[in-house]
Amino acid sequence: MNIMIIISANAEWRVVKELYPNLEIRLSPYGEFAELPSPALNVKRLTLFHGGWGKISAAATAQYVIDHFQPGVLVNLGTCGGFVGRVETGTIMLVDRTLVYDIIEQMGDGAEAIKHYSTDIDLSWLAMDDCPASVVRGLLVSADRDIVVEDIPMLIEKYDAVAADWESGAIAWVAKRNNTRLLILRGVSDLVGGDGGEAYERIEIFHERTKSVMRELLRQLPGWLEKIN
Repeated sequence: MNIMIIISANAEWRVVKELYPNLEIRLSPYGEFAELPSPALNVKRLTLFHGGWGKISAAATAQYVIDHFQPGVLVNLGTCGGFVGRVETGTIMLVDRTLVYDIIEQMGDGAEAIKHYSTDIDLSWLAMDDCPASVVRGLLVSADRDIVVEDIPMLIEKYDAVAADWESGAIAWVAKRNNTRLLILRGVSDLVGGDGGEAYERIEIFHERTKSVMRELLRQLPGWLEKIN
């Protein structure tokens, strides 16, 4: 089976290159990519692909990867920001639903627009009887911006959200329309609450936590690949 792993943010991709310094880097129109030796018997080809940050890059690279590599499973590994009191740093989110919330519709039904870009992710192909790691399964909301403190009560009340990122909503939307199986695993790198974000204007916190999250996700990866039915 051919597995493609999209890594979105630049900081996340830097960690990958640090962990695998001997990668034979190739270039696509959207970013770098490289093959890894497969850590699982059921995987013939495992490719890491730098997808870029934000919804535009995420959607474009997801479609490019699907068209050019025809993956049996598309994987997205990365970070997300959590809401204070709702989740802890270091928590790994196994995403089964996404929605894009930074849509402002003033001529029609805004709720309908958000519903259009919401995606339920089918994980029935993943053997979940014995998870290879502790995860929180649920919704991840996406927007082309860091979490705005004033948005948090709305995101909790409307969607029962616990965390947010920039890319998952776009990747999930594209994968579903291509009937491509998708696995999204995101680790909570930092928290945002009423007093602001712990990494806001302290980006070194995000960079350091990103190293921890990505190392853990890549450590867990072989176990998840073995769960593919």
